[in-house]
Amino acid sequence: MNNISSNEVKQLINGLKVSDGDGVQLTRLIGTSALDHLDPFLLFDFFGSDQAQDYIGGFPSHPHRGFETVTYMLAGKMRHQDSVGNSGVIEADGVQWMTAGKGIIHSEMPEQEHGLLAGFQLWVNLPAKNKLIEPKYQEEKAEDIPKEIRNGSWLKVIAGNTMQATQGVINNATITPIYWDIHLEKNKQFSENIPVSHNAFVYVIEGEISIGEKQTRVKQGQLATLTHADNFHVYAVHISRFLLIAGKPINEPVERAGPFVMNTRKEIEQAFADYQKGNFA
Repeated sequence: MNNISSNEVKQLINGLKVSDGDGVQLTRLIGTSALDHLDPFLLFDFFGSDQAQDYIGGFPSHPHRGFETVTYMLAGKMRHQDSVGNSGVIEADGVQWMTAGKGIIHSEMPEQEHGLLAGFQLWVNLPAKNKLIEPKYQEEKAEDIPKEIRNGSWLKVIAGNTMQATQGVINNATITPIYWDIHLEKNKQFSENIPVSHNAFVYVIEGEISIGEKQTRVKQGQLATLTHADNFHVYAVHISRFLLIAGKPINEPVERAGPFVMNTRKEIEQAFADYQKGNFA
């Protein structure tokens, strides 16, 4: 007989205020001294402001190699352009999953001069065998992301499959990710299964939740890493919205420098050399 165990909070992270790109104000939750990375996740940033000076500079052209970037917008619009002619606008509740692979140069710039701009960027590692593949994109609008309604709750299924067989729009066989945006009414509960093999975390967008049998409280703006278990169980202390993100670890060495993530220092040096020679796409 198997005992069902609950995912519990392993670590609470409050995040670090940083500036990136051309002065964009962010809260960095993964990629700091408190939480360097959570395999396969390398970085997780939240940006949100209705003050144009906090975001208007955007992220001018910059290179990437060896990993994937995931941009999920909550409010506002962000224009993406790259060195091979791709261009598009990520709008509220839309997602872009970009595989940088062997190398790409791109920019992400606000498509607005006032109003609220808010969203997330997640960096996902690639295994050594995939670090130099051709760049590719998966980009989905809000209306194309499945939304599952439950008693007193809803969830948007960006990646992964729920117990009710709702399937996300993002395909990724490498880490078989879960990326869910979950809304709970006050005093409502939510339960799901996360593969025991996966590393997982929760970020509270608004409200306050308690997780697991220990009922650990996680407040707005906090990130909670989770223990490995059979069942993810959450109770909403207040009306709450949060992200649940999980992925299968790659279990390879991580060597990174700025916009490049490889397995060895030699590969990092090669990435800088290739970029300086103009060998990126």
